[in-house]
Amino acid sequence: MKKAVSAAKKGKAKSASVASFSFDSATLAKRLLAAAPERAREVLTRRFGLGTATERETLEAIGDRSSITRERVRQIEAAGLDAIRASKAFKEATSSFEEIAKYIHSLGAIVPEETLLSALGKDEKSRNRFRFFLMVNAAFFRERETNDFLARWHVDHTTAKHIHTALSRLYSSLSDNDVVTEAELLDRFLDELKEVNDAYKNEEVLKRWLSLSKHIGSNPLAQWGRTSAPAIRIKGVRDYAYLAVKRHGEPMHFSDVAKTIGTLFSKKAHVATTHNELIKDPRFVLVGRGLYALTEWGYKPGVVRDVIRETLADKGPLKKEEIIKQVKSARFVKDNTILVNLNDSRYFKRLKDGRYATV
Repeated sequence: MKKAVSAAKKGKAKSASVASFSFDSATLAKRLLAAAPERAREVLTRRFGLGTATERETLEAIGDRSSITRERVRQIEAAGLDAIRASKAFKEATSSFEEIAKYIHSLGAIVPEETLLSALGKDEKSRNRFRFFLMVNAAFFRERETNDFLARWHVDHTTAKHIHTALSRLYSSLSDNDVVTEAELLDRFLDELKEVNDAYKNEEVLKRWLSLSKHIGSNPLAQWGRTSAPAIRIKGVRDYAYLAVKRHGEPMHFSDVAKTIGTLFSKKAHVATTHNELIKDPRFVLVGRGLYALTEWGYKPGVVRDVIRETLADKGPLKKEEIIKQVKSARFVKDNTILVNLNDSRYFKRLKDGRYATV
């Protein structure tokens, strides 16, 4: 990944391990909540799971319990957040919020919500507190989940806009069946990120940005493409078998496919089950005794007789040696097997000049 390494100035990629801050999140949350009116404090505590229970309650659940409407709960919550933002405790927490913002910048300025919260807090209680901090400070911006992107937080509108645009362009540049190496995809992504600060461009940040997209993903072999691509969307034995054969690069016996699934992906695959899945999947073609190739390699379904008939239909009458050569390029069979089929007078005939044609 030459471009990515160069763009990152060969610096060490930032890790999203659990962050360490100079402030105590539990103490800060308590101080901020204390600045809200009692009723709002109760709503905020339940909304963000800041009490003894870590479960975050919906507006409807809180309203039902308090016999008020969902809209009224929302108003109380909003008033409580406004009260906190106008408080002395909020102003005194400026340095703490700046620490959080600096950390988000280190992750790439825009981060998937679950990734960010997991990096901010080691357990659900602490993650709830940081979710509260993010909501209470207008310096942090949350974008809702859409059909294209996961829910995410950012601290820079311009960078976030560039990332969204770059991801959309990257997706459009991939075809439905494109599968590329991680290095190639990161380089292609960098080509779409010319307007983004180079300080962000290291491998970890790039992959974190890629994870924002619902339509771009990778498989267990670190190959990337559209999440709808067969080689990326891994759902079961068939898909693992596809990756195994594709990686091998030539036809494989079904028993070897089962073994490879186990060693390559640490997935248990019974030989009989694997064989059944290969038979039913049009991506595979039986090209020999138990040998399967990929249709995308140019192999077509059918027995040896079908291959001979198709060859003669395409090229016209051929001599025996030419037919054997053509068939063996499409099937892993012995010469004698081809000759037995070729001499079946129900389907083929030998012409006076020694060539063979279909009946």
